[in-house]
Order: sequence, then C-alpha cells, then structure tokens
Amino acid sequence: MPNNLLLFPEEHHLISGLDHIARQDPDFALALQQITPIPPRTKPAGFETLVRIIVEQQVSLASAAAIWKRLKAAIDPFTPAVALTFDETALRALGLSKQKAVYTRALAEEIVGGQLILEKLHTLSDAKAMEMLMQVNGIGRWTAEVYLIACLQRQDIWPAGDVALKIAMHHLKTLPERPSVKEMDELAAPLRPYRTLAARILWRYYADVVKKKP
Repeated sequence: MPNNLLLFPEEHHLISGLDHIARQDPDFALALQQITPIPPRTKPAGFETLVRIIVEQQVSLASAAAIWKRLKAAIDPFTPAVALTFDETALRALGLSKQKAVYTRALAEEIVGGQLILEKLHTLSDAKAMEMLMQVNGIGRWTAEVYLIACLQRQDIWPAGDVALKIAMHHLKTLPERPSVKEMDELAAPLRPYRTLAARILWRYYADVVKKKP
C-alpha cells in the first residue's frame, strides 16, 4: 500500500486511488516508491487558464512562462473582450506564434459570442465537456484534457499524447520505444477510474526519476 505522504494533505481522499493503481500495475507501485509527494494540479477555471494551457502547447516551461508574463502584463484585465482588442500582429509581438495568436482570438470570440460557456462545463460528462472544448479552433485532446484535470478536477482523464507522460511510461515499463497514443490508452485502461491520478504519478516520476537519471 502506498505511503499516504505521497499526496498533499488536502487530497488524502485519493489514497484509495493510489491503492487501486498499485494493485493493478506493479510498475506504478514501484514508481510510487521512488517519487516525492504528488503536488495538486489545480488551477482556476476560466478563459485565462485556458489561454495559458494553449500557450504551453509544445514549448518548454521556461518559454511558456516568459510568453505568459508578457501576455499578462499587456492584457489587463485578462478577459476575452480585452484580448480581442489585440489583433494577431499584436499578440505575436507579445511572443505568441501565428497559430497560437489565431487560437487565442478564436477562443475569445467563441466565449464573447456565447458559443462556448465555460461555466457550464462542470455540469457535463467528461466526454461532453471535451467535445465542447474541442469545437474551438486550436483546442485539441491534450488541451481539453489538461483543462479537465486542472480546472474541473475530473478523476479519470488520461492525456495519452502528453510527451512527458510518454517518456515516463517508456522509462517505467522499459519499453523498446516510446509508446503511441493508442498504446498509452491501452496501458492505462486497467487504472480506471483513477487515470488522472496515474497521470500525476507519471508526471512526478518524469521529474523525479527520468530527468535525474545519469
């Protein structure tokens, strides 16, 4: 049984999830012996956080942080209406790529126009919430999944396309090559209904073990 210190105090209700994951997958049980406490991944729901997740797509954390700092300083308050006062050229000048400038404006337009009501997502199933988010240009599976994990605190979300998770799974299970999205989904299937917690374990494993290996 995993040590209950692996979760921060506010999440001790997830100890049953750790037990389930350890029973279902011996490799994850081993990972739990090697990692430090798993930090919460909670962020406030809303436009600002969703834009930040878009900014973090396929760039390093350091690059994303630098771009985000410039965006936050310029777009004040950080609302869809204010964001729309910045055209693509202005957003690119703040550090966004052409695509991400388009995506940011598309998201703001969907919210201002009423096609996307973020406040309603918490009333929807995982699948329906994902579907609604992915109707917006620039929001794919990974972005929607990260939003559901961080902002809606859904317990069974598995971002199979996340590069860090793929690298961590490759290392943890000593696979011959990095797993595909389909293979990641198959490997995580036995861990339902706690795949969000499984992802958080792997993210911690990536930071504590994979990145620190000689």
